[in-house]
Amino acid sequence: MSASNPCEEFDDIEFGGPGSYKIIVQGALDSEWSDRLAGLAISTVTRGEATPHTHLEGRIMDQAELRGVLESLYELHLPILSVTQTRVARPEELTVERDVEES
Repeated sequence: MSASNPCEEFDDIEFGGPGSYKIIVQGALDSEWSDRLAGLAISTVTRGEATPHTHLEGRIMDQAELRGVLESLYELHLPILSVTQTRVARPEELTVERDVEES
């Protein structure tokens, strides 16, 4: 009998490309922080007397930007409960800026 690998249930992700993410932190975060957090949409969920949870959702361009968001949340002392990539960008959604020389 072999042990199953829990990582087998996940698809591969493109490490350097854009994708949509949902991040949940413990605590309340005002929507004014959106600009500092890569423009993610911010909503807070309260459940009675329990500590509120803040949901951050939106497109993140690459792993460096994701790391910046996570570091900002860490600096705000908000415990990170989950980070989920909800959608990977399709190839046609990727844009490459190129310098165009005029003839």
